[in-house]
Amino acid sequence: MQDIVTAEEIKTAKNLSSSRSKIFLETRAYLRQSLSTLFDLDPLNIPINAQPGEPPSLPSGMGNISLSHCKDAITIVWHKSKIGIDIERTDRDFNYEKFAEKYFFHTNKSIHNNYLTKNMILNQWCAVEAAIKWDHGKLAQDINHWQFFEKPKKLIHKKKNIHLNFSQINFHNWTIALAYEEKTTLNPEIICYSNNF
Repeated sequence: MQDIVTAEEIKTAKNLSSSRSKIFLETRAYLRQSLSTLFDLDPLNIPINAQPGEPPSLPSGMGNISLSHCKDAITIVWHKSKIGIDIERTDRDFNYEKFAEKYFFHTNKSIHNNYLTKNMILNQWCAVEAAIKWDHGKLAQDINHWQFFEKPKKLIHKKKNIHLNFSQINFHNWTIALAYEEKTTLNPEIICYSNNF
């Protein structure tokens, strides 16, 4: 995949740590490969703006992209309208009760009677991250402002008054969430690659 990144992307990667450089180049290569199939263009001619730590974007008129990765997979979504995506491993090891108390207190569900399971918190986390990516926000600044509603599947940013819909997909060992505005049936292009980061 390293042969389908630009000279500028290689130059940018040299200023990153070894692990971040590898992830940066692999995600950009997969992004270029995916979009080249979608647009029938040479991967190196895809006009992506994708700086480290920033959401990737395409020029006006070419639609919207979002990508997410975990330790062994990358998922990429393209849609004509603004969209956000997040992927998490379903076996991710974390203290979900402490996590829920810190970030998701507004669910109004009792954690201590085991009403909230690890899977429920992981799905909520995944959906909120997708919403943050939709908004091009920052996790640390925005996570406490998002409200999650399982039924109907809604995400609301209290401070910015953003109302989004979301979809959840379980795929092999991962859970994937999409955040979007449309109320109609969403038909995005999603590509998931399994890889070892």
